[in-house]
Amino acid sequence: MPNQIPTHVAAIDLGSNSFHMIICSLKDGKLQTVDKMKEMVRLAAGLDRDKNLDSDTQQRALACLERFGQRISHLPQNSVSIVGTNTLRSAKNAQQFISKAEKALGHPIHIISGIEEARLIYQGVAHSLASNGNHRFVMDIGGSSTEYIIGLHDTAHTKESLNMGCVTVSQNFFKKGEINRKAFRKACLFAEQHLEPFQDKFNSRQWQEAIGASGSLKAINSVLQASGWSNNGITIEGMEQLVNQLLLLKHVDEINFAGLSTERKPVFIGAVAIVYATFKTLNIQQMTVSDGALREGLIYDLLDRIYDHDIRSQTSQIIAERYHADRKHAERLKQTLRFIAYQLKDHPSFKDQETSLQFLEWAADLHEIGIEIAHSQYHKHSAYIIENGDLAGFSKQDQLVLSKLVRSHRKKLNLSHFADLVAPWKQNAPILAIVFRLACLLHRNRHSDWVDFKITLKEQTIELIFPEQFFEQAPLTYADLKQEIDYLNDAGFTLSLK
Repeated sequence: MPNQIPTHVAAIDLGSNSFHMIICSLKDGKLQTVDKMKEMVRLAAGLDRDKNLDSDTQQRALACLERFGQRISHLPQNSVSIVGTNTLRSAKNAQQFISKAEKALGHPIHIISGIEEARLIYQGVAHSLASNGNHRFVMDIGGSSTEYIIGLHDTAHTKESLNMGCVTVSQNFFKKGEINRKAFRKACLFAEQHLEPFQDKFNSRQWQEAIGASGSLKAINSVLQASGWSNNGITIEGMEQLVNQLLLLKHVDEINFAGLSTERKPVFIGAVAIVYATFKTLNIQQMTVSDGALREGLIYDLLDRIYDHDIRSQTSQIIAERYHADRKHAERLKQTLRFIAYQLKDHPSFKDQETSLQFLEWAADLHEIGIEIAHSQYHKHSAYIIENGDLAGFSKQDQLVLSKLVRSHRKKLNLSHFADLVAPWKQNAPILAIVFRLACLLHRNRHSDWVDFKITLKEQTIELIFPEQFFEQAPLTYADLKQEIDYLNDAGFTLSLK
């Protein structure tokens, strides 16, 4: 466990409709919410035909993030978790916006996959409700994606993220805000088509209770209660009445239900279409609404990391087992990597030693999983699985960094592979890759005893110092190190052996 437990933790969800922030105090392992902020930015509405975020939307988003940033400016890096979801996954100029957003917030932003988003949403919901032993179906409507999850207790076991949300459906089917029966039918059909491949997986036969998360479902629930169309959450009968009332209107400006905020009106009909289609397709009769969602899930995920229960380490072990990786070999590698990291603790690439070592240890777990596909070029297969898989707990950036380390652990070292990483990884990952290469090389025979050696790293020069007679006793290792001198030289580094 890290020595210093933060007094406060914060999570920010950069959603496609709204940006949410939650700040909690942390005392004796117990959380208490001290502040919540929400702004409806409608990021998804700012995507043009070429999938670029327009400048007006960016400015609106950055103004919001400057306000958020002011509130968390005093918090240390390890106590803040910020994620971007579907719109930032799909925008072509997302990285340009993220760079500005990180400056406004003073903390890094991680883009997560739809499946990781679903896992975190379930975490947030599960922690906000008492566990009752039921299999729970959870639905969360965002601005441009909708997540469906089934889980038991606090573990999600079935997860999907579909590309439809309250902003995109409202924009695409109710152009200029006009409402009519044909447009509503088309919107429902669109949602049904997206859900059709997963109809059996999420059908009401598979679970005992349905729970809605997110602002859209809270808004629908609020309208149904205020209008007297349901007294028990969201019901299919209540949805029928809501749809009938909506279809009497001609334009979204006419929407004026009790319990519905003004800012929610432009995207309300898109949310209703998704919920109505979901209830019909999955045979849902009733759904309660939870206060917990993505930002609460982020807080609990952050707590696990603070208290040394990082789900990413659990995931790397599970993936390694799935692909029958050599666990003993991985543990030997980890021992050597810790030994090197300790010696290089003053090097800039090991400034955050805990994080650097974590990535090296995950690389040790996963670098050989590609052998299950083919022995030839197995490092490329391993890297592909890591970069493209749904790895619980890992952000897209985490997976990209890890895949680069694994891709570069043998054969030629191509520094251009690291060019698309963001700072500080662009500078640090090549050094970590070299460290990982050397550890793999020293354990190539897979049964070698512990080797006591010294390593120094200054600018582009690495020096390894071995005990007397080591090279005579390990001629193959010596030959491999000589080959490594050439590989590193081609990459602009000098390896010196003594």
